[in-house]
Amino acid sequence: MWKVLSGAFLGWSLGANDSANVFGTGVLTGLIKYRTAILLTAFFVLCGALIEGQKGMETVEELSLLLPLDAFYCALAAALTISFLTYLSLPASTSQAIIGAVTAAGLLSGTADFLMLYKIVLCWVLTPVGGIIFSFVIYKALSYGIDRTITSITGRNYFYALGIVVAGCYGAYSLGGNNVANVTAVYVGAGVLSTKQALWIGGASIAAGVLTYSKKVMVTIGKSIAPLDPFSALVTVLAEAFTLHLFTQVGVPVSSSQAIVGAVVGVGLVRDSRTLSTSMLIKIALGWLFTPLIACLLTILFLHFIG
Repeated sequence: MWKVLSGAFLGWSLGANDSANVFGTGVLTGLIKYRTAILLTAFFVLCGALIEGQKGMETVEELSLLLPLDAFYCALAAALTISFLTYLSLPASTSQAIIGAVTAAGLLSGTADFLMLYKIVLCWVLTPVGGIIFSFVIYKALSYGIDRTITSITGRNYFYALGIVVAGCYGAYSLGGNNVANVTAVYVGAGVLSTKQALWIGGASIAAGVLTYSKKVMVTIGKSIAPLDPFSALVTVLAEAFTLHLFTQVGVPVSSSQAIVGAVVGVGLVRDSRTLSTSMLIKIALGWLFTPLIACLLTILFLHFIG
């Protein structure tokens, strides 16, 4: 069972990095306190993992047939990659990290399923697009409804505060349901864990990362891409949650970072594209580009020279 430790490390890294995608915009706009946000996130991440997490397990399992030691090194490579990007305060894609690692292991053993990989990569491309589309539509629809029903500033502030809590809880649930497969599915495929064990260990480790080391990336999400007001913060969290939940039903674990960044970009486009930080977007895009590459190279290093 010691081989599961790298998966727990990966889950912790995911929670530390991706929890910012749930409440980061709400915390940085003052709609919710950080401590409240991480407690709600940890609880609903675990709920999502246990209730819907199995939907993405098969996708990661089928990508490559792994031995228990291979699963350990794949999870370790992905965890080190995500931890490094978290240290740099960059939102990273855990899905890209683990898929890059599993693909490397499959290439070395000759068991990689490239048809499944094509499906996953297509979903990666569509994830930020989904975030942009959802945020654009939600922004227009909510602004239309609020302008006609809530006229007082006090009433709107209450609506935003309540809305960010509901949206954040939904976002945390969607994060757990979609991303727990990234953490422990390799162990199910390798026969180390049952699906139920994988869901509990993956969900709990993600929650631990949320509670202990999630504040740094929140600044990047909340302020560095585009300045957000309370209404925009609500829109981005809803858009990210809808995007993740959609791909959960398809059975493909995707990046919550890509979803929330797409949502923030969508809001920026609706309001004024000049408010978007091009330099930060390029920096984030480079992080996404190098994530699977770094994880792939680390896996090859571990399996070829250590394993």
